[in-house]
Amino acid sequence: MDYPGNLFVVAAPSGTGKSSLVKALMEVDAGVRPSVSHTTREPRGQEKHGREYFFVSQEDFDTLVARDGFVEWA
Repeated sequence: MDYPGNLFVVAAPSGTGKSSLVKALMEVDAGVRPSVSHTTREPRGQEKHGREYFFVSQEDFDTLVARDGFVEWA
């Protein structure tokens, strides 16, 4: 699978401003987009599909893995 552009990982302990940094970068560069992970669990509380996670069935997740649909997965 071809992946356009560059992938930057913003990693740091909780509460250090990762979300604020990504939000600020998105405001100055329209090409910056956050990654949204896939999960097979059910949404919790006010979580919305496509915002916090993509909520998918185990079968759909396995299909994405088999089709090389993820940069990385666990």
